[in-house]
Amino acid sequence: MTATQTRTETPRRRQAARRRGGSKLLNAVLGLAFAGGAVGIQTLALTADDKGSPLTYVGDKGQEVSAGRFSVRVKTIESAKAIRAKDELVETDQLFLVLGVEASAPSEPLHLKPPTLLTPDGTRYTATDRVDKSVTLANPWIQPGWWSTGSFVFEVPASALVGARAVFLEEKGLGGALYGDPVLPEAEVDLGIDEGVAGQLASAPKDVYPLGEK
Repeated sequence: MTATQTRTETPRRRQAARRRGGSKLLNAVLGLAFAGGAVGIQTLALTADDKGSPLTYVGDKGQEVSAGRFSVRVKTIESAKAIRAKDELVETDQLFLVLGVEASAPSEPLHLKPPTLLTPDGTRYTATDRVDKSVTLANPWIQPGWWSTGSFVFEVPASALVGARAVFLEEKGLGGALYGDPVLPEAEVDLGIDEGVAGQLASAPKDVYPLGEK
C-alpha cells in the first residue's frame, strides 16, 4: 500500500444514510425544522457523528449525480502502466486507474477535492499525488452553467477494482463550508466494475496515458 492510501471501515451510520438520488439525513433534518419551527438547520440537535458526516448522493457511471452544490458524471474508466504529465513519466508496479469526469455547479464557482476510491470492504484509496494536480479536474474552477471536463488518477492494486466507487467532495473551506453548513454533500458514483471489467482493466492497461496534452 502506497503512502497515498489509507484503510478504514465504512461506518454503519453512513451506510444507513446513503440513498440513491437523495439523503435520508437531510429529509429528517428538514422535517424536524418544519415541525419544530427551528430557525436554522444547524441549530438542530444533530449528534456529533451526524455533524461530521457528509450527505451522500449516490448514482452510477454515466449518470449525472447531483450533490446540491455540485454535480459530477464519470464518463470513462481506463487503466495504464504509466502516466505522462508535463513531460514527466510516472510509472507504477500496480495499476493507474484513470477516471474521465465532468463536473458542474448550479450557482457558485468551486473546486473539487481529489476524490477517493472506496472498495466494498471499506478500503479507501486517495487519488495519487504522484501526478501533478494541475493536470487533473481538481485544478480548474468548476463554473455554473457548463460542464468542466478532466481526469482523476488512482494508483491501486488490481484487487481493488471490483465494486469500487468514487467519492467526490467540494474542496474544504470553499462555498458551503464557508457559511458553516453542519454537513457537506458528497457524490458517490458506482463505477460499474464487475469481474469482467476488472479483468480487462488489469490485463490490458495502456503503456502510457497522457494527461494535460492538447
